[in-house]
Amino acid sequence: MEHKPVVRRARVGDLPRLVELMREHIAYEKSAPRPPGLAERLGPQLFAEDARIWVLLAQAPDGQTAGYAACSAEFSFWDAGHYLHMDCLYLAEEARGHGLGAALVDGVRELARELGLGQVQWQTPDWNEGAIRFYDRLGATGQPKRRYGLPADPGAASTAGPTAR
Repeated sequence: MEHKPVVRRARVGDLPRLVELMREHIAYEKSAPRPPGLAERLGPQLFAEDARIWVLLAQAPDGQTAGYAACSAEFSFWDAGHYLHMDCLYLAEEARGHGLGAALVDGVRELARELGLGQVQWQTPDWNEGAIRFYDRLGATGQPKRRYGLPADPGAASTAGPTAR
């Protein structure tokens, strides 16, 4: 019997595993480690009553949470409308190639429809050829842009600035 991928919204009890996956994702992208207290900073943002960020989790056949997609509503100035920005999509290495990534993307598209948003946008590093092939297979179209970040305080070093995901 084939296992249908399970995608669901994150709950408070998922936070420890979500942070584990986030740390794997940060290391995979060769990004700077984030300061301690990630769960303590993320939890109130994610689970507040008026939260405007959403995390979907993908579960492997054994029930283990194997991946996540993090999203927020954004505004496109040129289109004068909102869209769903998928800030991160990550699957643990052993969970890749089993349909969980496509299930997560389907879940993100469903979330966009629930929110009345007509489009989902995201970015991925240009070196991540596996992700690019995956997104191309889904029918997504790439846009040639480079993402930049600056600390708001010119004297501060930024370790948690935006990274292309």
